[in-house]
Amino acid sequence: MAVSSAVLVGLLVVSCAAVAAATRYTVGDGEGWTTGVNYNNWANGKFFRQGDELVFNYQARAHTVTEVSQTNFDSCNGNSPLSNDNGGSTTIRLSYPGMHYFICTIPGHCSSGMKLAVNVNGDPSYSAASSPAAASAVAAAAAGALIKLALF
Repeated sequence: MAVSSAVLVGLLVVSCAAVAAATRYTVGDGEGWTTGVNYNNWANGKFFRQGDELVFNYQARAHTVTEVSQTNFDSCNGNSPLSNDNGGSTTIRLSYPGMHYFICTIPGHCSSGMKLAVNVNGDPSYSAASSPAAASAVAAAAAGALIKLALF
């Protein structure tokens, strides 16, 4: 029984550590996602990894967070988005390595610099199981199992 408890506690610690390792970046820091911010400067020096999150804060319907291909990023074209939101607070989980491109599709915003490109580095320890929802499920299962073991 003690071995089973130790294994469950170990799983709980590992699942929580995977979530804790992810970084949550607020795009533009205090300025948010808006015109007049140099997002190249903001991203410079940051190390983005799989599992990290980008949080875009902006005035709802005054801007969009639109993920696009590199070609559409370069031309500020939001006609074929990979994702699109205009709700005022958008969180993007960087779930795969490689370049990710974001623009605002409000006319004139992207062409005036409201665009962000980030290079996401692969993380071999990242998986869907290291997401916060999965970690919560693992933690709940581990806690339930520990309670059952304690009752025996």
